[in-house]
Amino acid sequence: MTDMKEKRSGLVSIIVPVYNAAQFITETISRVQQQTYDDWELLLVDDCSTDMSRELICQKSTEDPRIRLIMPKADKNGGAARARNRGVGEARGQYICFLDADDIWLPDKLQCELEFIQDIQREKAPDAGFVFMGYEFADGSGNGLGKVVHVPEQITYRQALKNTTIFTSTVMIDRNKIPDEDICMPCIASEDTATWWRLLKKYGAAYGMDTNLVRYRRSADTLSSNKLTAVRRIWNLYRRQERLSVIRSAYCMCFWAFRAVLRRV
Repeated sequence: MTDMKEKRSGLVSIIVPVYNAAQFITETISRVQQQTYDDWELLLVDDCSTDMSRELICQKSTEDPRIRLIMPKADKNGGAARARNRGVGEARGQYICFLDADDIWLPDKLQCELEFIQDIQREKAPDAGFVFMGYEFADGSGNGLGKVVHVPEQITYRQALKNTTIFTSTVMIDRNKIPDEDICMPCIASEDTATWWRLLKKYGAAYGMDTNLVRYRRSADTLSSNKLTAVRRIWNLYRRQERLSVIRSAYCMCFWAFRAVLRRV
């Protein structure tokens, strides 16, 4: 992992796991380039894509030195968690943001979220290192569907067990407050949710910015679109990762399912 002294103050490292994302990756990169805050590096971690993703990224990286293609170390797909962890290890910035290859950031996303985390640290919690924001569901073309997910001002571990409202493409983490070993994700299903729970359990709370500057493409073939699979993944997190009792797992699951339905209807 990158040593603390190597992190450049103010630089935002944006980590994108890429697996056969040629359909979306050019737009995703362009949306980052349109950010009003321009002190960023974009780390696109290829996960053994078999389409044109790598070639498209290479073309963009020759045009903009802030864009970096990180090649796979293995010869087969290793999953989003492993790709994100590789990005964390390569990152040079003080701040980490995750962005999925098919999601969209509106132009003010980085600027507003950076100001938000700095305001939280200055006015409420000096040690705060984990923030997130609201988002809007979008169709396959990236057009907003008008269904906006609002987020609370603050969320704790116990609250998050019943409300997985933290969406990966909205997160910003200050590496001066949270070390890389805690940011890295376990290689399990729903690795992002497991990571947020771990951070909340260890650091107390995350702070939500109830502003919609992210669009989440929801298509029929996305992993989370399979409702039964989603239920199984969350249940396994409760029982195996968090080691909750059956009764408490069922209790949390009821709230989780209710809120998940509300977010999607």
